[in-house]
Order: sequence, then C-alpha cells, then structure tokens
Amino acid sequence: MGLFDVFKDKDDEDDKGGTEEINFESFQNKDNSSEADPEPQQETTSYSPPAEESPSYSSQTASQIGIEALMDKRVKLEEAIDYVGLMIKNLKDKRTKLVKNIEDESVDIRNLKEKLTKINQFIQEENEGLQQLTSKRSQVEKDADDVGNIVYGLRDKITEIDKVVADEASRIKSFKDSRSGSS
Repeated sequence: MGLFDVFKDKDDEDDKGGTEEINFESFQNKDNSSEADPEPQQETTSYSPPAEESPSYSSQTASQIGIEALMDKRVKLEEAIDYVGLMIKNLKDKRTKLVKNIEDESVDIRNLKEKLTKINQFIQEENEGLQQLTSKRSQVEKDADDVGNIVYGLRDKITEIDKVVADEASRIKSFKDSRSGSS
C-alpha cells in the first residue's frame, strides 16, 4: 500500500457507508526513527460515524501522516547539506591557501638555496685565493730566507776579505816599520 493509497481506500469505503481509521502513530514513529521512505502503515477497521471533511482535516491528515515532518526533515537535510558544502568550500579555500603558502615557502627556500650556493662558491674561491696567497707568502719567505742566506754568506765573505786586508795592512805596516827602524 502506497503513501496516498490511504485516501483512495477511504473514498471507496465511504460509498459502503463505513470509514476506515488508520493508525498513523506507527507511521510517525517510523518517520521519526528513520529517514528512509516509510513502510505501509497498519490499518485498523472500526465502525465510527463518517467524519466531516474540513480544511483543518486535510492539514491534520497531512500532519498525522508525517508529510510536514518529512518536509521539515528535508529542509533540515538541505540546510545540513548546505552547511557541509560550506565546510567543504572552506576546507578547499584553506587547502588552496596552504598550497600557496607552501609554494611561496618553496620559492623562498629555492632562493635561499641559490644564495647559499653562491656564498659557498664565494667561500671556495676565497679559500683557493687564501691558499694561493699562503703559497705565495711561503715562496716569498723562502726567497727572503735565500736572500738572507746570500746576504749572510756575502757578509761572511766580506768579513774574511776585511780580515785578509787588515792582515795584509798590518804586515805591510810592520814591514815598513821594520825597514824604517833598520835604516
């Protein structure tokens, strides 16, 4: 039995003179406990006087069947879906911001890496320059030591020559003195 079959059965039985009361409480309980389509409701037959149809009767029937509750649930579900959609949009925005921040950081890190590479290259060049300077200084020191040794060697030779000259001068003087004293 479908959702609107309740109304068809009632119209058919009105012709027979009897009415059929429908137990809507079980339908409402099922509606409140589950959001799936309701199962056919249980029917109870009793003989009561025919009810007069009024505008409030159709709204009561709709509310008893649970259509209003279903509509309220549908509205709440739509609101929940909208909220979840908003949450997803916010998450996507946050993810996009994170991706942008990570990309910015990646660019910054690449720039720093390039700068560090240049600094490292500069340091290597400076170290090579310092090694060359050290090598040149060592060579100059060696050359200075060689020059100093040559100077000391020449001084020693000059000193020896000076001694020889002084010795010869003293011999000549003593020879002159001995000749002058003998004459």
